[in-house]
Amino acid sequence: MLRQVTMEQVHLLPGLFNERAQVNRAYLMELNKQGLLQNFYLEAGIVMPGLQVVDDPAAADLHWGWEAPLCQLRGHFLGHWLSAASMLVATNRDRELKAKLDVIVDELDRCRVLNGGKWIGSIPEKYFQKLEKNEYVWSPQYVMHKTHLGLLHAYVYAKNETALELISHSADWYLDWTAEMEKKNPHAVYGGEEGGMLEVWASLYQITGEEKYRILAERYSHPSIFRKLENGMDPLTNCHENASIPWAHGAAKMYEATGDVRWRSLAEKFWKSAVLDRESYCTGGQGSGEYWVGPGLLGQFLGERNQEFCTVYNMVRLADYLYRFTGDSVYAEYIEKNLYNGFLAQQNQYTGMPTYFLPMKPGSKKKWGTKTRDFWCCYGTMVQAQTIYPSLCYYEDETRNRLVVGQYISCEYKRSENITVSQSVDMKYYNDGAFFDEHDDSRMSRWFIKFTVQAQRTEKFVLSLRIPQWVKGKPLIFINDEEVAEPVIKDGYFDVDREWSNDVIRICFPVSLTTSSLPDMPEKTAFLEGPIVLAGLCDRDCGIFMEEGKPDSALTGVTEHTYSTFPWLQSTYRTVNQQEEITFVPLYDITDEAYTVYFTRRERE
Repeated sequence: MLRQVTMEQVHLLPGLFNERAQVNRAYLMELNKQGLLQNFYLEAGIVMPGLQVVDDPAAADLHWGWEAPLCQLRGHFLGHWLSAASMLVATNRDRELKAKLDVIVDELDRCRVLNGGKWIGSIPEKYFQKLEKNEYVWSPQYVMHKTHLGLLHAYVYAKNETALELISHSADWYLDWTAEMEKKNPHAVYGGEEGGMLEVWASLYQITGEEKYRILAERYSHPSIFRKLENGMDPLTNCHENASIPWAHGAAKMYEATGDVRWRSLAEKFWKSAVLDRESYCTGGQGSGEYWVGPGLLGQFLGERNQEFCTVYNMVRLADYLYRFTGDSVYAEYIEKNLYNGFLAQQNQYTGMPTYFLPMKPGSKKKWGTKTRDFWCCYGTMVQAQTIYPSLCYYEDETRNRLVVGQYISCEYKRSENITVSQSVDMKYYNDGAFFDEHDDSRMSRWFIKFTVQAQRTEKFVLSLRIPQWVKGKPLIFINDEEVAEPVIKDGYFDVDREWSNDVIRICFPVSLTTSSLPDMPEKTAFLEGPIVLAGLCDRDCGIFMEEGKPDSALTGVTEHTYSTFPWLQSTYRTVNQQEEITFVPLYDITDEAYTVYFTRRERE
C-alpha cells in the first residue's frame, strides 16, 4: 500500500494549478462570516444585526440560492468551506484563513449550546422526523454530512480542538436517533442522501478509537447498494450518481479503519461498475443530469447537463483511495484526466465560480454560478477540489523506501528534515526575473518536467516516476544532465534508485494528438493532447475531414509567446484542409466562448 503524505509536507509552486488554487482562496476569504453562518444562526434563534425584518432581500447581506433560509439544503456549503479552508491552513500555513475558521467554529459551538447541547445543524431536527415517517424532505443527512466532514477537517488539518468536541456532541445525538430508528423505522437511517455518513463515522473511529463512532459506522454500513455489488448486479445505471459514490468512500475508509478486506472489495466492485463496466466521455466524466448513463449510451445523452462536478470530485477521491491501496497507475491516470477536464475545466479561471454541469453538445456554453446567489452542491466540491492538489502529487511506499510521483503538478515536498523534492515545468518564465540565461535550453512544452532533490546529507531511496499511458514513444530522462539511454519502465513507472545529495532529473514526455469517440456514435470524434481535451471554438458541429487514425491530418499546432501561465502557448491547434478554420484550445481554458467537443468525422470523396 501507498501512504498519502500529509498536507503539511507539500505546497504548490507557481504554475497553472497554483493559479487556480489562488483564485479559489480569494473566494474563500471574500465570503463573509455572517453569510456562511446565517442558517446556523437562524436555527439557534440568533437574530443577525439589521435582519430582524428584511425589507429589501436584494440588499440584505445574506447568501441565497441553495443557501437561502427557505431551502431545505441550507447550510450545506459551510461544511465545504471548513474543509477547503482547513486544507489551506495545513499546506500554506494560512494565518488569515486559520483565524476566520477558528471564529466560525466558535460560533458553531455557540449555536450548539443554544440548540440544547447536541444539535449542530443548520436545519431543524424535525427534518429527521420526516425521514422516520417516510415523508419527503430534501436530503437532511447530506447537509449534516457536510458539516461533520468540515469539522473533522478543521480538527485534522487546522488543529481546532473545538471542532472535534462539536462532532462528539453531534455523535451523541446520532446515537440516540439511530437507536430509536432501529425500533421504529430502520429504513430512515438510509434516507436523506446519507451515503457520506459512513466515511465520517469510520474516520472518527480510526482517529479516536472511541466506541461510539464504531457503533455509528456499524449502523450506517448496510445499504442496499452493497448487497447489489456483492451479488454482481449493476446498482448504478439510471441512478443518482452523487448519492451512490459516497458509499464507496465509506467502504474504502472502513477498510483503512478495520483492515477487513470485504470493505476494500466493495470499493473495487463499485469502481468496476462505475468505470470499467460503462464508458466515460473523453473528459473522463460520466452522467446525464445527476444520473449514471447505462453502458453504450453516451451519445444518446450528449447535452447541456453532462458531467456534474460533484461526481467528478468524488470519483477522483475514490480513485485516490484505490491508488493508495494498490499502487496501480491506472487510478493516477484517471485522476490526471479528471483534474484537467473537470477540476480546471469546470472552474471559472477568473472568478473561481463553478459550472454545475459540463455541457457536451455542439455549440455549448458553460453556465457559471454567481458569488452569493446560487450555491449549488458543486460550489462546495469546487472549493474543496482546488485545495487537494498537494495531496495527489506524492505517495510513500514505506516497504520499499520508495517515493512515488502520482501527479505532475509544480510543488515542493518536504520529505524529512534532510530531503526536499520539488517539481516544476522545465521552461524559462519571464517572471523569474531574468530575461537571458545561457543555460536556458529554450524548452517550450509543458511536458518537460524538472525534479530537484536537495539533501543536507546523502540518503538512499527510490524516486518512482509515473510514465503516463498517453506518452508516445520513449520518454527522455536525464539524471544530472546525463541521459538514461534505455529507461526500464515497469508497471507504468520508471524508478531512480540512488544515493541522493543535490540532484536534478529532467524528463520529457513526447505527446501527440489522439481521438476519442462515443460508443453508440463512433462517427463523433473528440481530440486530445495527452490527457487534455481540446475544444473547437465554434457554435456548431461543422464536421471534420480526417484520415482514419490520423488526427494530425485535421489539426496542426499553434505556438506563440505569451505572458500568462506558460511563456509559450500550450495545447493549441487550428484546423487544416477544412472548409473553415477553427481554433482548438484546452477545454479548461474556455470561459464564456461557445465551444464544441465532439465533431462528426468525415472522409473526402
